[in-house]
Amino acid sequence: MTFDAVRRLAHDLPDVEDGTSYGTPALKVKGKLFVRLRPDLDAIVVKMPFDKRDELVRTDPGVYFLTDHYVPYEWVLVRLGAVKTTALRAILKIGWQATQVGGRRPRRG
Repeated sequence: MTFDAVRRLAHDLPDVEDGTSYGTPALKVKGKLFVRLRPDLDAIVVKMPFDKRDELVRTDPGVYFLTDHYVPYEWVLVRLGAVKTTALRAILKIGWQATQVGGRRPRRG
């Protein structure tokens, strides 16, 4: 999987626009970040509610993972070399929906 493939799938969702985040390619919804590339990890970071994120990491750690940095935030890392297209579509939709919720969610403490 490449970021271009991720980008094409994400653009099937409404209001998705290309952007950058921390100098890397990113995807936004009405200016709000919901996906960004982490080339150093061969992964993308996707906006993800804690409950869904924890389930993904627990049930498929070969695809979904966290670094210490992301533990307190509603984001999940997705290995580009391991994710299947069908799963990625579903993950992108969840991330897109999570971006639609107004305001910032509190950090997990």
